[in-house]
Amino acid sequence: MSLYQPGDHVKVEFADDSSGESEWMWIQVESCDDENRIVFGRLDSEPILHVRLKVGQELAISYDKIRDHRRFDQPQSSLQ
Repeated sequence: MSLYQPGDHVKVEFADDSSGESEWMWIQVESCDDENRIVFGRLDSEPILHVRLKVGQELAISYDKIRDHRRFDQPQSSLQ
């Protein structure tokens, strides 16, 4: 079973090297390649800084860029 499943959401930082600003956005997973450590999906956040990106745009993201992961079809566990 893959680490990320279709429908999962992963949070990725999009950094602007020239300005030093960055923006965190969610990607909805469509598929992944565990061997090459790449998630394929669509942007699910409205970009504010990175206007060249559009909601729904297809992206390929390295596992190394993923900072958060949510599977919304399952209840989130809570730490007690």
